[in-house]
Amino acid sequence: MNFRLRTSKKTGDKLKELQDKIRLTPNILCRYAVILSLRNPEPVVNFVKDTSGLEFNRNTLTGTYDFVFKALIAQRLERQITDEEYFPDLFNAHLERGITMLENEYDYAGNQEKMIVNLLTKLPGVG
Repeated sequence: MNFRLRTSKKTGDKLKELQDKIRLTPNILCRYAVILSLRNPEPVVNFVKDTSGLEFNRNTLTGTYDFVFKALIAQRLERQITDEEYFPDLFNAHLERGITMLENEYDYAGNQEKMIVNLLTKLPGVG
């Protein structure tokens, strides 16, 4: 079982830029990115081949919500997944897709506060 994840250089750079703009740690930004990706009904198909970006520990990324992230990814796939499928591959695939979505959300909102409000209004049962 792998407990380390390496992003692509492009995603690592986007995380650093967003961290400077939004003032949230990269692991929190990763969580937002994965959730945004999971909202997209299109399947993630491009698994990361470039691993020259940032490196994360599984617990740092998912924390006490590891089971929740795994369950959400399995639900999106409409099948059970193994730990080996889930982390780092599927989690990273959603991170890679979601980071661009998160960057677009920030660019649209213009600041952290508006971005968070926009994200919260898109979640079912919130707002």
